[in-house]
Amino acid sequence: MTSDLEQKYQRLQTQIGAYDSAIVAFSGGIDSSLVAYVAGQVLGERALAVTSGSASLKRTDLALSKKLSEDWGLRHQVIVTDELSKSDYRANPTNRCFHCKTSLYTELAQIARDQGFAEILNGTNLDDLGDHRPGLIAADNHEVRSPLVEAGFHKADIRALATALGLENADKPQAACLSSRFPYGTAINQELLAQVEAAEHLLAELGFSQFRVRHHGEVARLEILPAEFALAVAQHATLQREIGKLGYRFVAMDLGGFRSGSLNEGLESTAGTTIPVVQLYP
Repeated sequence: MTSDLEQKYQRLQTQIGAYDSAIVAFSGGIDSSLVAYVAGQVLGERALAVTSGSASLKRTDLALSKKLSEDWGLRHQVIVTDELSKSDYRANPTNRCFHCKTSLYTELAQIARDQGFAEILNGTNLDDLGDHRPGLIAADNHEVRSPLVEAGFHKADIRALATALGLENADKPQAACLSSRFPYGTAINQELLAQVEAAEHLLAELGFSQFRVRHHGEVARLEILPAEFALAVAQHATLQREIGKLGYRFVAMDLGGFRSGSLNEGLESTAGTTIPVVQLYP
């Protein structure tokens, strides 16, 4: 571990250790995993990891959150948030994440009141602040703390520290919620989320390492790493057949390759507004 990373680790421990108690919004991704792990280290029983097992979270990530909590000795609670019951969320507007995170943080705030937890923490890091992330507004509204931001962590720092600490999901690919696979304005429901999840499960089974299946009606647009284009060509018949069984008529490969948040591309120009800068609490 480099001296710079060691200093950030110490700042993170100090930051979280200053809380009387904390709930961590825990998805199983590496960002929230690091926060949950360190919270368990420094707060012990005064930390609670909470995972929303709603349909927008992959079942594999839900299972991972349970396993990691058990492996790390974390107190863990699974809830199901109500975002799919909200028309504003199902309509999939450009601020969809605001409605999702509002549901999550409202539930976490209630748990905090009922069980006596002082703070709510998330896994937001410095790299998240420059993207289109309406969920940050919901976090600000609920006074959710972002200890990785306050301790100066970028994504690369998180992976490096997770590796140094031996966290088993240190190299876990990015896994945004399944709703992010749908172009803004395309309505979302539980069946469509399950359709996308099944298609991505197939890609994982075939050996692809980092990918997205973007849903465009009858078209499944596959974003995979350029280094794995040859694998897609070799498996083209299987991809067409099996993804077709899920309800897609066409299976297309995006020659631009995998890129996180690709459906945000051009969002600022088409929306005619700039992405707001969010002041994180405090």
